[in-house]
Amino acid sequence: MTNFDNIEYLKLGNEKQHLAYEVLAKNRIFHLLEEFDPVLAGTIPIQIDIENSDLDILCYWSDKQYFIKTIKQVFSSKNDFQIRENDTLNAVISTFEIGEFEIEIFGQNIPTRQQNGYRHMIVEHHLLRKLGEAFRLKIIELKKQGYKTEPAFALALKLDGDPYSELLKFESELPSKS
Repeated sequence: MTNFDNIEYLKLGNEKQHLAYEVLAKNRIFHLLEEFDPVLAGTIPIQIDIENSDLDILCYWSDKQYFIKTIKQVFSSKNDFQIRENDTLNAVISTFEIGEFEIEIFGQNIPTRQQNGYRHMIVEHHLLRKLGEAFRLKIIELKKQGYKTEPAFALALKLDGDPYSELLKFESELPSKS
């Protein structure tokens, strides 16, 4: 299983992953976010990205106002910088562009690896490995048709109900960490 805790794995991946690594490393994004336990999540780490996929970085904050202040200080000079709060998720979301990538920083008062974005990625990675290349290509095709990632998985797996909660049921299949 890929160790998603360190972006070094991107150097071993496809062309888009190489470019992502270059942008993140050159701009010291993870270093700048270090105190918030950043993890790259989403489609690029698990190679189901499409042309306009962004770099999703999950962060954990214990002090929301400090997190907002830090994000503004560090990234407000970047192209198309925006920051907003999502009260439903008790999250802070910031987006900006560097090079050819849109970067989204998603911070919650939930440890990074317990956030749904990370949990979904781990389940999706497991399913992609288990179900093979044809399944991966089907997910990419559904994404190109406009489906978000979790609904694409739900459709491909013929899951009923809320795709986000249904996917988390596959966590029981994940190998345990010992």
